[in-house]
Amino acid sequence: MGLGEALSLARAKGVDLVEVAPNAVPPVCRLVDYGKFRYELAKREKESKKHQHATRVKEVQLSAKIDPHDLAVKVEHAVDFLCEDMKIKVTLRFRGREMAHTEYGFQVVQKFLLEIAPYGHPDFEPKLIGRGINVMLSPLPRNKRARNPRLAEGADGQPAPAPADQDQQPNPPQQVVNAPLPQSPAPKPDGFLNDPFAQLEVK
Repeated sequence: MGLGEALSLARAKGVDLVEVAPNAVPPVCRLVDYGKFRYELAKREKESKKHQHATRVKEVQLSAKIDPHDLAVKVEHAVDFLCEDMKIKVTLRFRGREMAHTEYGFQVVQKFLLEIAPYGHPDFEPKLIGRGINVMLSPLPRNKRARNPRLAEGADGQPAPAPADQDQQPNPPQQVVNAPLPQSPAPKPDGFLNDPFAQLEVK
């Protein structure tokens, strides 16, 4: 079909003439709604990207003189990354005269690897490259990986509430005893209840 005839057919049907295979001989065109065609094409590309697993790498930096509390914070971050199926690049840099005692740096790295062993494993043994130690960590499979301790036991992922103190007993309900109302003294036989002249001595 010639180009003019194809354009006339597209106008008659109220659609667009879209070239889908320009390198073919002869070129291939389709009579489609161009807006709908682009929407379906973008939808197919989005679906195909969902099945692609992009590996993300996070870096954790250590030092030979790192404080134990700082090391614990680094371990918590590494556990979070591994539980999200991310790889981790651990780097430890030596500064100045620290290069004379690299064994301290290896001890820090080994302690770090021991802490995250339930969640990931090193791809290779820690290596001294230049002025630093490098090692790459990969997450364990989900069925072999420990659960993230920072998440709750429930499925909602919220932090677990603090357990109530068992020794602390709830206060028992207080019993209200209706005390008897004070009774007014009986009137005296002479007539007045509060006679102001009762104690006067008449001479």
